[in-house]
Amino acid sequence: MRTDMFQQILDDLNGSSADVEASALISKDGLMIASALPSGIDEDRVGAMSAALLSLGDRAGRELARGSIDRVMVQGEKGYVIMTSAGEEAVLTIMAKSNAKLGLIFLDIKRASEALSKLI
Repeated sequence: MRTDMFQQILDDLNGSSADVEASALISKDGLMIASALPSGIDEDRVGAMSAALLSLGDRAGRELARGSIDRVMVQGEKGYVIMTSAGEEAVLTIMAKSNAKLGLIFLDIKRASEALSKLI
C-alpha cells in the first residue's frame, strides 16, 4: 500500500540522522497523509502550519523575483522546522535539533522528497 511506503520513507528519514526529530507528509491543503511525529505534537497543527508556510514561501519567492523555492526553514531556539515540496500536491516537513548538521539534513530531505513525489 502507498500509505505504508510513505510511512517507511518517513521512518527512514527520521532514522537517517539523530538530528531529525520528526517528519510528516502533508497535502497542500494541510491534511496529514503520513507522519512520524513524537507523541504530544498535534498533527492537525503541523499540517496547517506547514501548508500555510510553504504556500507563503512560494508566493514570496515569486513576488520578490527569487523564482521557485527549494525549501522554507524556520529556525527557533529549540531547533528547525524545514518544509519542502514533495511533488505538486504535498509538503514534506521535518523538525530537527538546534545543533543539526543542516547540509546532511538537506540532502536527506531531498532524497526523501524525491522518493515521496514518485509515489504521490
